[in-house]
Amino acid sequence: MLRETGASPSRFWHSTEDFAAGLLALRARYRFDGILVSLHGHASDWEGRAVSTVRGPEGERVRWKNGDETWFPADDLPQFHPASPRVAPEFDRLDPASLPPHPSYIPVSQGLRFEIDPSRPFEAVERVIGSAGRDFSVHGEVTSPLDYVLDLFGFEQAMLGFLDDPGRAAAVLDRFTEGIVGIAEGLAATGVDAIKISSPFAGAGFLSTGFYRTFVLPYEGRIARAIEARNIRAYIHTCGDIHDRLELLAEGGASGIECLDPPPLGRVDLEDAKRRVGGRIFIKGNIDPVNVLLAGDRSSVRADARRRVETGRPGGRFILSTACSIAPRTPRDNVAVLAEVAEEHGRY
Repeated sequence: MLRETGASPSRFWHSTEDFAAGLLALRARYRFDGILVSLHGHASDWEGRAVSTVRGPEGERVRWKNGDETWFPADDLPQFHPASPRVAPEFDRLDPASLPPHPSYIPVSQGLRFEIDPSRPFEAVERVIGSAGRDFSVHGEVTSPLDYVLDLFGFEQAMLGFLDDPGRAAAVLDRFTEGIVGIAEGLAATGVDAIKISSPFAGAGFLSTGFYRTFVLPYEGRIARAIEARNIRAYIHTCGDIHDRLELLAEGGASGIECLDPPPLGRVDLEDAKRRVGGRIFIKGNIDPVNVLLAGDRSSVRADARRRVETGRPGGRFILSTACSIAPRTPRDNVAVLAEVAEEHGRY
């Protein structure tokens, strides 16, 4: 997004106006029929919190008044360097009731948190809907309770806690789930068409199906059902290998699933996925973003996308999409050809 919009990395991350404008510009450039607003709750006073901003060709470095520092690469997620290391609570001592009733941040990745301004929690979503909501699908996003637990305790302590004290783990997950349902209901009230439940760590490369059934499915299912109860479509995003849990993903009450990573990134064969769960939910994705989109050319991407459309056609309920995130240096033409294939071959 940064490379294609030429936006200031720090402004794209912190400014509602710049973030929304970038999403709208990218939708128009690639002729996508939907916009996912993955971040919401941008603070209006963020620039006043900074002491200095140093800009260069590789990115921007911002120093904050509290001593923290953030490096904003020109083609990647920000890297946050706190003045004092974050101290995780002890799993076996935490009272789940002591957690805030509503999460105040989005756990983005690798310890990176996006703080939600409670005074304007959904302004970015509302801005995009106001500009494009009559013409294009607009989606909001919430994050899985599992991600909040991993972020709160750290991966090692969290996973040991799940094994050693599953009752406490369930209580913590329950507390986060309540808060996430509240966020989802707020997003639903903005008028979004769908809400993505981001659950990147729930694939087979990290969790067994038994763990998924116990510590993921019940909580994501509650969120999905709360969204669907408001006549908004919910869908679950789990990247990596989900071949062995397609049916579990379809059990939770959501209308659809993504990313369906194909080999070698995952093990999902689209024809097999259609046969197993395609009659119950919509399935989205399956184009390899690395070996096809990044490494291919227009001709090979076109051929791959057309195969996906033909495979997904029987019975409908298939959305042509990349399996997961587009790599930063993916050729622009390789992305642009996806809309061409959908327009030429995706109507049925």
